[in-house]
Amino acid sequence: MVTILYEDEYCMAVNKPSGMLVHRTEMAEKNERFLLQVTRGLAGRHVYPLHRIDRPTSGIVLFALSKDHVHPLHQVLGSENTTKRYIAVVRGYIDQEGFVDHPLKETRDSLFRIQGGKPKEAQTKYSRLATVELPYPVGIHPTARYSLVDIRPLTGRRRQIRRHMKHLSHHVIGDTTYGDAVHNRFFRDHFNCRRLLLHCHEISFLHPFLEKRVTIKGPLEDKMLDIIRQIPWKQLV
Repeated sequence: MVTILYEDEYCMAVNKPSGMLVHRTEMAEKNERFLLQVTRGLAGRHVYPLHRIDRPTSGIVLFALSKDHVHPLHQVLGSENTTKRYIAVVRGYIDQEGFVDHPLKETRDSLFRIQGGKPKEAQTKYSRLATVELPYPVGIHPTARYSLVDIRPLTGRRRQIRRHMKHLSHHVIGDTTYGDAVHNRFFRDHFNCRRLLLHCHEISFLHPFLEKRVTIKGPLEDKMLDIIRQIPWKQLV
């Protein structure tokens, strides 16, 4: 279910469910509904996406309500003054805090997933919220370790968080493209997890028209929240 999180005369933000595309792409299925269509219905007018998040990722997506508002809002969202924060469950014990500076090639979807071109700057900060060690053998290890992480991408490369977590060998649970199949299967079997455990929970920006900071928070979907609550986390903050 798509819900409105914020609205003014210039823009609105909605909470995208996991599994929904923001707009039509080559990956779309016949008769599939897109976030753009649903948000247009909620707003009762044309809307213009200012950014996007991956199909399996849930969370906040911001739309402009007029073509005239797209450029100023888009510029602000791409500035250093804007923060986007995600919450994720990843494999292993990730460092308490960290900074990933690892260039990424652009990607595009077709019948074959292609990565090409010159790598572009990509930076991500993260901080660990909690850890858990579960008494189940997963892969070659006698127990299974995981971290709950707050992640802040500083650049906007496609699938940046998922690819950076793979680079650290702390794959996001439920990631069928860049993740670890063994740990994904464990979460499916033990927690009935059939989604990517990655959610955009906060966007904060300097509104170019209202001339004030706007902070939007998007609650976790029930399915992701239920999975997180089943896990006996330690050091939860």
